[in-house]
Parts: sequence; C-alpha cells; structure tokens
Amino acid sequence: MLLLGIVYCELGAALPRAGGVVRYPFYSHGPLLGYLMGLITLIAFSSLVAIEVVASRQYAAAWFPGLTRSGSSDPTVLGWLMQFALLCLFFWLNYRSVKTFAKANNLISVFKFVVPLLVIVVLFTFFTPANFTSAGFAPFGLSGVEMAVSAGGVIFAYLGLTPIISVASEVHNPQRTIPLALILSVLLSTAIYVLLQIAFLGGIPSQMLESGWANMGKALALPYRDIALALGVAWLAWLVVADAVISPSGCGNIYMNATPRVIYGWAQTGTFFKLFTRIDAESGIPRPALWLTFGLSVFWTLPFPSWEALINVVSAALMLSYAVAPVSVAALRRSARSCRGRFVCGAWH
Repeated sequence: MLLLGIVYCELGAALPRAGGVVRYPFYSHGPLLGYLMGLITLIAFSSLVAIEVVASRQYAAAWFPGLTRSGSSDPTVLGWLMQFALLCLFFWLNYRSVKTFAKANNLISVFKFVVPLLVIVVLFTFFTPANFTSAGFAPFGLSGVEMAVSAGGVIFAYLGLTPIISVASEVHNPQRTIPLALILSVLLSTAIYVLLQIAFLGGIPSQMLESGWANMGKALALPYRDIALALGVAWLAWLVVADAVISPSGCGNIYMNATPRVIYGWAQTGTFFKLFTRIDAESGIPRPALWLTFGLSVFWTLPFPSWEALINVVSAALMLSYAVAPVSVAALRRSARSCRGRFVCGAWH
C-alpha cells in the first residue's frame, strides 16, 4: 500500500485534479479505460458510504439492540432509519460548505486517534507474553492472514489513499501536501494497527485461552470491548463502542465528500453526463454529483442478501482501481516526456 501511495504521490502532485483517480486512466489510455474505471470507482466509493453507516449501526446495536434483527446482522426499521439519518447528516455537512465538512472531519479524526492509543496503553498494562506461545496460536496460519487482508476488512484501514487524490485540486501546494498526506496516512495506520494487534494478543486474559485460540472469534464478538470488560476496565469498553460507532461515520463522511469529486472528474473527461460538471459558484461543491452520491448511498443500504459479500465486491473493485495507477504512471512517463517533467491534462508542458 505504501508503494501504491508513492505512485499516487507522483500522479497527484503532477496532476492535482478533482476526481483524479478516474481521470488518470483517461489521460494515459483514452476514454474506454476512463469510462470503465469511472464506473468501477463510482460503485466502490458510493457503496463504501453505505458500508460505513451499516457498520456504525451494527456497533451501535451493542447499546441499542433494537437497531438489528435478532439472530442476524440485518437492520430493523429503526436501524435502517438510523442509517438513513446518518447519510442525511453526511449529505448536509458536504452540501453546506467545504469548511463545515472539514471541521466535522477534524473532530472525528482526533477521536479516532485518541481512543486506539488509549486502548494500546491500557492493554499493554495487562500484557501477557505467554499468550504468544500458548497452544494453538495463529490457528489459521498463513491462509488466515491472506484472508484477513484481502477479504476480512484489513484493506479498509488504508482506504484514505484515493480520497486524498480525489480532492487534490482543492489542496494548497499539492506537490508538498499530497505526498506528505499519503505517506503519513499509510505509516500512521500501519503503526497503530500493528500496536493494536500486539496489545490485543497480549491483553487477552490467560484463562480465556485455556481451550486455545480457535474459538476466540466466537468468544469475543466485539473484541476490544469484551477484553476491556473481562479486565474490569468498563470506561474503556464504553469508549471502544463509541469509537466503533463514530469511526465508520467519519470514513463514510469522507467518501460522501470524495465521491462527488470522482463523478465530477468522470464527467469532465466527457465519458459521463455533462450535468455533473456543474459546480456551485459560491461553495465550489459539485452539488449535482453530491445528490447522485447521496441517492446511490441510500440504494446500497437496501436489504441485500449479504453485507459481507458487498465488502468483498467493494474490495475487489478498489483493487482494480488501485492496480491501474502504476500502469497510468508508466504509460505517461513513456508517452509524454519533457524537460520540465510535469504533465497537465494528459499533455506535458
């Protein structure tokens, strides 16, 4: 992911364009690939907004069981209305102004960093090194790691790459800011998640491991909350659930902001409806594209057969969109050279 981030650094710094994720393939390979990548990215980004509000609702069910149907992960009518209310909130924050979105995002980001750091500090005070040598450690082996990364949601920790590129045209000094934001987002995410994982493995009470590791998934439905309760740290358990509700909301809000830029960028290439090239003169927001994003996000919250299957589809779509970036860089390096070393709108200057 860091290597992909570096590729996006080059593209974003050289081509700070709104919706750049879908415009780079158009610049390097023409309208057909631009159209296909626009479609894939629109599906992935808009459904991510829905996935995040579904996650918030599922975690909130720890406090309000009436949000989720008994024995399943499907929402009740009240649960679906909560999801819809969150989508309306994201839409309002992004419709009003960029500053309103930024203030809300900054507050959520601080909370998203503080709570994991608290979890790490507290669990390390209960750290048990013997957990790493107990019977049945890592019961699923390498295949379990591969499954966790590709289909288990680990890749969702690194979804901040493409939104940064999608709003690159609104960034001050993109040649400096974009590489800094991309690289730091990958490194900080990796550091926090590795420390959380070590704290999780070492913080599990030893008595819970008497029957081995294989059943930990069933024993810990909400892992960090359940470990905190087992250790007698009730306040941390409350914070963990609050963070589990708020953090996906923050990500959903970010993608409600990034998806309209993708739609706008797609329309700017001429391979999507011109209606979505309109930008509000006062706020600078592509509001027709924002309305489409809102409508698609609501559509994705409808009762589909499997939320987990939707995550797999989105992960596959994102991998396709990520995979094209290095190809675009290589093509533009070969086909559009100049002594100044910077390309704009597909032609070097």
